[in-house]
Amino acid sequence: MKGQKARSGRGVRLGFQGGQNPLIKSLPSLRGFTNIFRREYIAINLDRLAEFPANSEVTPQLLAKAGVLKNSKQRIKVLGRGELEVPLVVEAHRFSRSAREKIEAVGGQAREID
Repeated sequence: MKGQKARSGRGVRLGFQGGQNPLIKSLPSLRGFTNIFRREYIAINLDRLAEFPANSEVTPQLLAKAGVLKNSKQRIKVLGRGELEVPLVVEAHRFSRSAREKIEAVGGQAREID
């Protein structure tokens, strides 16, 4: 049979689709990479923690029960927006420097869990 593949020489390259736009060109090009070890944190500000009574221990389970978190297994980072007026014992995975200072300034504790 006559045709392009019947001629002498190498033939067509891998992925050739007869003159139309090849599949590999119609796919979006990927930039960078995805870190498979990335840990995502749910940000909670101090103004959300101000709702809890004085000297209470604020844990991820308590936050999920109060509706602040969807799930108690989510990782939490406490941020320093807002003011805290009562001492609390806050358990979270990370704390910003300002949040830690504000919690300890009113006599509370900031405990990191992991």
